[in-house]
Amino acid sequence: MINKRIKTLREKFSYLNIDGYVIPKNDEFFSEYAAVDRLKIISNFTGSAGIAIVLRKKNYLFVDGRYTIQAEQQAGKQFKIIEIHKFLPSKILKNITLGYDPKIHTRMQLKIYFGENLKLKKIDGNLIDKIYKEKKYKSKKFFSLNSKIAGENYNSKINKIRNILKKSKIDFLFVSAPENVAWILNIRGSDNPNSPIPNARLIVGKNKDLFLISEKEKTSTLIKDKKLSKKQIINPKKFSNLIQKLNGKNFIIDSQSCSIFFENIIKSKFKIYKINDPTYKLKSIKNTSEINNMISSHIKDGIALTKFLYWIKNINKKKITEVDAQNKLEKFRRKNKSYLFPSFNTIAGTGSNGAIVHYRANVKTTKSIKKNDVFLCDSGGQYKFGTTDVTRTICFRKQSNSIRDKYTKVLKGHIAVATTNLNKYDTGKKVDARARMFLKKDGLDYAHGTGHGVGFFSNVHEGPQSLSKFNNIRLEEGMIVSNEPGFYKKGKYGIRIENLVFIKRKKNKLIFENLTLAPIEKDLINFNLLNKSEKNYLFEYHLNVYLKISKFLNHKERSWLASLI
Repeated sequence: MINKRIKTLREKFSYLNIDGYVIPKNDEFFSEYAAVDRLKIISNFTGSAGIAIVLRKKNYLFVDGRYTIQAEQQAGKQFKIIEIHKFLPSKILKNITLGYDPKIHTRMQLKIYFGENLKLKKIDGNLIDKIYKEKKYKSKKFFSLNSKIAGENYNSKINKIRNILKKSKIDFLFVSAPENVAWILNIRGSDNPNSPIPNARLIVGKNKDLFLISEKEKTSTLIKDKKLSKKQIINPKKFSNLIQKLNGKNFIIDSQSCSIFFENIIKSKFKIYKINDPTYKLKSIKNTSEINNMISSHIKDGIALTKFLYWIKNINKKKITEVDAQNKLEKFRRKNKSYLFPSFNTIAGTGSNGAIVHYRANVKTTKSIKKNDVFLCDSGGQYKFGTTDVTRTICFRKQSNSIRDKYTKVLKGHIAVATTNLNKYDTGKKVDARARMFLKKDGLDYAHGTGHGVGFFSNVHEGPQSLSKFNNIRLEEGMIVSNEPGFYKKGKYGIRIENLVFIKRKKNKLIFENLTLAPIEKDLINFNLLNKSEKNYLFEYHLNVYLKISKFLNHKERSWLASLI
């Protein structure tokens, strides 16, 4: 199947006068979880980040360290897998012409990947769409969030942006990232498989101009709510006409999510400033209502996950597979009426599959979970109204001292993050180093960041804040991040412990507060490696979990949870 698609794609190269074609993971809206996954169509690779280049005789798939094993397994027969942090495409490809779709690339993206060494040719109409027809789904309408749920009226948010524009002497902001449109207008949608994000764009003027760029059939509820008038809804095909009618001198476009296609249209009339959309920073700091809704969602999620952990460790006596396990967890989540759908595809990896950082089990590849295995389960949900993400690594029998020591050092890193004094360690880069210090003493590390930002009833991965070696964004009150150090032994097992945390002020001190409420595996801990404060942290964490969710559990589940305190 993949062979045939690659062959059909290559047949188009000669008449287009190109030597290859570039296929990124993202779609036109630069969403992580896109409805149309062109990278999967051409390579079979299902990871959340990557870029493929199909040449006349060779193919390359560039991925980061999280996905090298997965990429080899899924695409290794047809593509040479390259770790992008070690070799950018510009270092490998020379003296060729590559075709690209200007609607799914930003100028910054192309510059980073290809520099000045390669000739790039704009190809109108996506070539993957021409060789493979995705099933079209009926579009669903956008819906509004009540201001009480969102915690702030949309007019207030627009005024904040207008004030930024006036201060900067900028006439317009082009909001190209759908999650930013969702935040500004207090709207959500059903255009993506794992996020309640409306695929739309927005133009905000410093005075009164406000235009939503979207198919009109999706927006009838917003017109009914008097959020927008019919004149303010612009069909994407009429975008160029709108730009020509606007009066002003300059535009902010977001270098992360404004495609070359839209950049060129705006640039034809206006001077453009490529800076980060200020909405990213505004929405990263959650208000009291957003935090309270996230707390409520995590209680619901904690009940489901605790029931699942009890079931898989103590009740299940049958031989089950990874797929059976993830389906059972989904059933527990679905018992809550507020649950909508997963916030990403569940990662349920047993034994060697746990070492594949973003593994996804399917019916064809699923392994049976053996009693001697270490089992890693990373999952999350979208609730009314909140987004969750949690990883637990568990065992069913006593494990070797080596595995227990590795798990305990990951746990020590997790606790070090959770107990960070954020007045002192005030950036993601500084906190990330705390998570890795215990593994690094043994010369060990992991190839992913320690934590990602999380949206409010939005994308499960949403910055600009994160805990990583490269992030220097200052951590502020109201931000939400994940805390997920790990360790992976290729072909053997994977370990990761993940909670979501938010930043709160206690007296004059900024600290992390756990959102996630689910027990941490104690059967994998070497308690001799924990100090007194780490043991106290575990005690207090499990006591808090018990106090918050025990009343929603049956007697046996409650007794088991109490035994972990």
